[in-house]
Amino acid sequence: GRFWCFCRLVYMPMSYLYGKKFVGPITPTIMAIREELYSVSYNEIDWNKARDTCAKEDLRYPRSLLQNVIWTCLNKFVEPVLNCWPINKLRDTALKNLMKHIHYEDESTKYIGVCPINKALDMICCWIEDPNSDALKLHLPRIYDYLWLAEDGMKAQVYDGCQSWELAFIVQAYCSTDLVNELGPTLRKAHEFIKSSQVLENHPNSETYYRHRSKGSWTLSTADNGWSVSDCTAEALKALLLLSKISPNLVGDPIKGERLHDAVDCLLSFMNKDGTFSTYECKRTTSLLEVLNPSESFLNIIVDYPSVECTSSVLQALIMFKELYPGYRKEEIGKCVKNASKFIEDKQRKDGSWYLKLSFGVNYLTF
Repeated sequence: GRFWCFCRLVYMPMSYLYGKKFVGPITPTIMAIREELYSVSYNEIDWNKARDTCAKEDLRYPRSLLQNVIWTCLNKFVEPVLNCWPINKLRDTALKNLMKHIHYEDESTKYIGVCPINKALDMICCWIEDPNSDALKLHLPRIYDYLWLAEDGMKAQVYDGCQSWELAFIVQAYCSTDLVNELGPTLRKAHEFIKSSQVLENHPNSETYYRHRSKGSWTLSTADNGWSVSDCTAEALKALLLLSKISPNLVGDPIKGERLHDAVDCLLSFMNKDGTFSTYECKRTTSLLEVLNPSESFLNIIVDYPSVECTSSVLQALIMFKELYPGYRKEEIGKCVKNASKFIEDKQRKDGSWYLKLSFGVNYLTF
């Protein structure tokens, strides 16, 4: 539960599939996929060698000597023991617990998942558990949330969309112009979408399943996604505060003050001990655990590190909120603003720019 949500949610179904040692029926489709994926015949692949094979273009994080020792010991010694009775009963218990967490992730995201990788893997796990289950039936229609038909064929998006996040920026851009009267109908629709996209309740038993607070937040896409994000919440709050300054006859009724308070409460819950902000959750562990990173293609995936982007968004949102609602959680907001400002100043490089974790460009920080 201390790992970054993307890391733990992707490796969770992978662990289940590995632990089950499941092999599906070999169909013509499977045969065709094998032929497309591998450069040699599937039956000729040396799987022991394949365990350590990674294309040089993807090898960004070569395994260390310590990792090689750990992975080899797990494969050669621990794995055979876990397959023997009565130790295999421990694995059975672990697999059942994994499925509880997988079902929770599916249900709390309306079977969208936090990303297409864990969505697809979770769906396979549900199929293995029970090919006639309601869970699998609920998974299937939500495949289309990720599919995108481009000019050169069908593709899968890296997320189910970024509607809430991008719309918040669009609203802020419109409100900074002298065209608000002309854009009234568009702003009204955007206003309603942002209000309807707020997550209104915490997920049940969230602490048991290591989920952060969600009440009052916004996701990257829609409320169905269920995964609250600090900067998406901050940008949506900024958009709503700007719209509240415009006549309701033009952009619709403002959001209720109670829901604004929920948004601020959620933002403050995202604050790390040093006043910084990460993405989906607080920073839960030390960077020393990156030694356990099993990926050879991605760096820094174990910890949800603080970022200047998220910290900047929250900082701006809280300052704007404080101007309109000066009495609500005044001391906590003041302390947060002070610490967040110091973090951003300390992270500025000599040329005046900032290194951005999410790689959206330096302008995002000062939008």
